[in-house]
Amino acid sequence: MRVKFSIEQGVLHGATQLASTNFNARPSDCAIELLVVHNISLPPGQFGGGYVVDFFHNNLDRTKHPYFEKIADLQVSAHLFISRTGDTTQFVNFEQRAWHAGVSSFNGRKNCNDFSIGIELEGTDELAYERIQYQRLADISYLLQQAYPMISAATTLGHCDIAPVRKTDPGKVFDWVLYGKLWADLKGS
Repeated sequence: MRVKFSIEQGVLHGATQLASTNFNARPSDCAIELLVVHNISLPPGQFGGGYVVDFFHNNLDRTKHPYFEKIADLQVSAHLFISRTGDTTQFVNFEQRAWHAGVSSFNGRKNCNDFSIGIELEGTDELAYERIQYQRLADISYLLQQAYPMISAATTLGHCDIAPVRKTDPGKVFDWVLYGKLWADLKGS
């Protein structure tokens, strides 16, 4: 089932809104020009359970899994999270600076959080993503391109592309061709 999304003043209507406190203002001279695709699963390799929401809200219970002890004190967020079922949650308004990229660079510019939007897909580097996730990502990418015209297929990258020494997501299993086709189909409709 297709969800009718729209963007107004940085809010993705049609997504569940669960504001995180892990954000700050973008530099005043930074236009949004980069879209970064990530993956996340908590605990690693497990889906559902609400731990991503807890993590982005600084409420991760470190007693629930040994891995949580390592990350519970981190303060991170993404603009959006797309679950395996396609449910989409917005944590940070697109106009604000989410804390998703970490130490990163694009075309010689550091601090990609300043000028990017980060979307987390529920997944791992090794397990194929669901078709609904690609469709949601394409639907949203199309709207983001309308709202922020500097975003394009050429400025849509994986976390691995802006932080190659540290990160591998969305992984080799991410189907860039399918994603690009779904996005292009929306432009032609």
